[in-house]
Amino acid sequence: MQMHFHRKLPIPKEVQAEFPLTERMVKVKAQRDADIKAVFEGNSDKFILVIGPCSADSREPVLEYISRLRKVQEQVSDKIIIIPRIYTNKPRTTGEGYKGMLHQPDPEAKPDMYKGIVAIRELHMAALRDYDFSSADEMLYPENYRYLADLLSYVAVGARSVENQQHRLTASGIDVPVGMKNPTGGDLGVMMNSIVAAQASHTFIYRGWEVTSDGNPYAHAILRGYIDFAGRSTSNYHYEDLLRVAELYAKTNLANPSVIVDANHNNSGKKYLEQIRIAKDVVHSRNQNADIKRLVKGLMIESYIEDGAQAVGEGVFGKSITDPCLGWEKTERLILDIAEKL
Repeated sequence: MQMHFHRKLPIPKEVQAEFPLTERMVKVKAQRDADIKAVFEGNSDKFILVIGPCSADSREPVLEYISRLRKVQEQVSDKIIIIPRIYTNKPRTTGEGYKGMLHQPDPEAKPDMYKGIVAIRELHMAALRDYDFSSADEMLYPENYRYLADLLSYVAVGARSVENQQHRLTASGIDVPVGMKNPTGGDLGVMMNSIVAAQASHTFIYRGWEVTSDGNPYAHAILRGYIDFAGRSTSNYHYEDLLRVAELYAKTNLANPSVIVDANHNNSGKKYLEQIRIAKDVVHSRNQNADIKRLVKGLMIESYIEDGAQAVGEGVFGKSITDPCLGWEKTERLILDIAEKL
């Protein structure tokens, strides 16, 4: 067996030239980047919410969801910075299943990587142009990051990727906050090592070039729970867990010690309704301890228009086709509750 080469895809520079940002979009993103970095620097006491569907599977419901987020953002702008979660490529544990809009811009059609590149760029552009939201995406493929580099204000490196050298080195050359998740087995040492690597400067090969990176002082930890030795979902968002990460940071010379807590995945055992309780628990921990308050900069929440999840092809507008998500009414209530408790 061998790989079959179908066609040469355009390089990111060509795609950015074909689908350029307006001057206004560039300004909006620059201001958002500055506001978000100020939180990680400790110069702003605003709270970050990286929130949105498990996977951005279809343009229309994602933009409808983002239009609703914009209205809520206006209500809580004195306390919260919302970063829409527009995740356009999905890691699959076994390699099977829907791999995201990058692979399949139409989840019911065959993969088309060129159409996917265009679709994800246009979706992120629409969020910025129409709703003043620069967004978050997962860096599943480091070599693809530059297709969206001028649009993203937050990047996540997933639990299966965080030990990978290319992910760590690429993160070191990104100029916005990059969250490094704890690995699926829960080893916090692996997560901390990934932050050390991402904050350092490196020389490496990237997209066929020899490049150097300056190091990313905004690389930080994401706690997402883990699978224990017996195969059970185990959480790591509790008061004691957060103090433990504070202790690990204290042993380093890392810049901007920060944690984002992922309320879903193994923290919730993928029981999406638990995200409400977990989010409130994290805010409560911040209110009880000054060290935790300084450390925990925000939450990551999986949320969409409809509660739960559906199979590909069922056709319910705004319902996840990957992991189950919190529906809109519960989401809106939760954001307002968090703002009240901060």
